[in-house]
Amino acid sequence: MPADEVLTMGRLGVDLYPEQIGVSLREVRTFAKFLGGSAANVSVAAARYGRRATLISRTGADPFGEFLHDALRGFGVDDRFVTPVSAYPTPVTFCEIFPPDDFPLYFYRFPKAPDLEIHEHELDLEAIRDAGIFWVTGTGLCQEPSRSATLAGLKHRDKAGITVFDLDYRPMFWTSREEARGWYEQALPYATVAVGNLDEANTAVGATEPRAAARALHDAGVELAVIKQGPEGVLASTKDQQVEVPPNLVDVVNGLGAGDAFGGALCHGLLSGWDLETLMRFCNAAGAIVASRLSCADAMPTESEVRELLEEGATRA
Repeated sequence: MPADEVLTMGRLGVDLYPEQIGVSLREVRTFAKFLGGSAANVSVAAARYGRRATLISRTGADPFGEFLHDALRGFGVDDRFVTPVSAYPTPVTFCEIFPPDDFPLYFYRFPKAPDLEIHEHELDLEAIRDAGIFWVTGTGLCQEPSRSATLAGLKHRDKAGITVFDLDYRPMFWTSREEARGWYEQALPYATVAVGNLDEANTAVGATEPRAAARALHDAGVELAVIKQGPEGVLASTKDQQVEVPPNLVDVVNGLGAGDAFGGALCHGLLSGWDLETLMRFCNAAGAIVASRLSCADAMPTESEVRELLEEGATRA
């Protein structure tokens, strides 16, 4: 079997999104069911570009877990490292949709999410080392045994290729930002790329200004720092170059999947060897497309859709 081009590790669950937009869950009557979870969404996004994508995660041993296997295979994502946990139910996440910028999330991951039951002894360390890109998330560090498994995968890979740390800070999964920062500091030296928004960068390195955050990430060992700034666009920084790219203007429906679409596009562009500005423009456009749609995984664009949006933007300019 050829090596995976993109191997992600982390969160997987069912998203239940309201079909009534602009009202609270108290008033919502119907929901649509989708595959969700940041690591899963990134793998789906990468597969949309034709990349060999594989996910390391776990589900409950229940019908929702079976649905997630069906969904992953339907999207072309290899699910051979997704296994059931009989003790815990497959997690479900609800959201409220108040465009353009308010999308509260409600995680039902109790008493514990199966994707936090990834054990070090279960990992295929050679697959992790051989993958074109290995992608891990901050959420994977929030509890054991997932924390030790994530760090073990990073240490075994030891920067053998592109290793992305999605900073992915969710306060509800941690006792404090300081606790998260301590574990992020252990993961960062093994990452070649770090990606996150300003709040997540603050968690990782204690900096709230984009360029300062990028410098701190470089000091921690990261070669490429990508700082997402919302309406201010995105800053991408290497030790020799910095580029800032503005956002694409779209009518936002649901902004929750935009970051994962950005991540899948980032994987595709890094594997393609694109220059930094081309890469960031493509990632921004991919995120914008998903923000203009209701779902996350199901909404991930093809390369032709992204290029069409980029061409429209160039024409308007």
